[in-house]
Amino acid sequence: MSLLRSLRLCLAARTGSCPAGPLLLQSPQPWHTFHAGPWLSSSASSKELLMKLRRKTGYSFVNCKKALETCGGDLKQAESWLHKQAQKEGWSKAAKLRGRKTKEGLIGLLQEGNTSVLVEVNCETDFVSRNLKFQQLVQQVALGTLLHCQSLKDQLSTYSKGFLSSSELSELPAGPEREGALKDQLALAIGKLGENMTLKRAAWVKVPAGFYVGSYVHGAMQSPSLHNLVLGKYGALVVCETSERKANLEDLGRRLGQHVVGMAPLSVGSLDDEPGGEAETKMLSQPYLLDPSITLGQYVQPQGVSVVDFVRFECGEGEEAAEAE
Repeated sequence: MSLLRSLRLCLAARTGSCPAGPLLLQSPQPWHTFHAGPWLSSSASSKELLMKLRRKTGYSFVNCKKALETCGGDLKQAESWLHKQAQKEGWSKAAKLRGRKTKEGLIGLLQEGNTSVLVEVNCETDFVSRNLKFQQLVQQVALGTLLHCQSLKDQLSTYSKGFLSSSELSELPAGPEREGALKDQLALAIGKLGENMTLKRAAWVKVPAGFYVGSYVHGAMQSPSLHNLVLGKYGALVVCETSERKANLEDLGRRLGQHVVGMAPLSVGSLDDEPGGEAETKMLSQPYLLDPSITLGQYVQPQGVSVVDFVRFECGEGEEAAEAE
């Protein structure tokens, strides 16, 4: 089924959104670079310590056992030692896998207060994109981007929008309770999952009073732990200006986001533009996704809002063009 048809079926449903499909999670794969020596002791307390470290970190019993032996049974030091060894292993794997194509992955949409971000993280296979560890990486990237955006000290009289390239994204701090930069978290995920991955890009929008950001993710599923993070294959942010807070604004914003995902406009255009049919690239002149008998501009105008900007991400877009070049 084409994306456009899928979206129209979603929009025609009473709820206005597609139900999320089942989320298939893969257990983390242990790395086996360490060899365990004699165990500290066979006492119940030592076994309990091992179980505790295993539950907290998710690493294999062999590696947890080695960590506790190396650190003399100190749980905190053992946890730190495990992460450092995994990081080392991750960088080594990342170097070996560099250059392998990463066409799959996920778009992450995170909104908090007046700030909204879209991020794209890529991997080699759709199988890995459904893995919990990969989704947690997307979550860290989205959170890192949000914190970066919130740290920018700007006085907003109108909305602001920004983009981060792959290299800029990689250098962002990993966020609360994480050491290093996002590139370190990337290496860690590569070490655990054994596929090449890339932090492709990010976009952010901040708005003052009088503006609203509509959003939509196609094929959406909730993040592992952040309730306001949504993951999927397509995502859109639509910046609207409105003189008053309306009850249906969230629903309207979602429908505008669905239109941007399905119709892939290149610019907003103007309400004065002539309708251009299916090939039209100006958003307001395009046939409205749910009712192609009218333009999007004709749908929006009675709603009392003005569409001023948008951002659209499609997972893996541009890879084919890059390959051809």
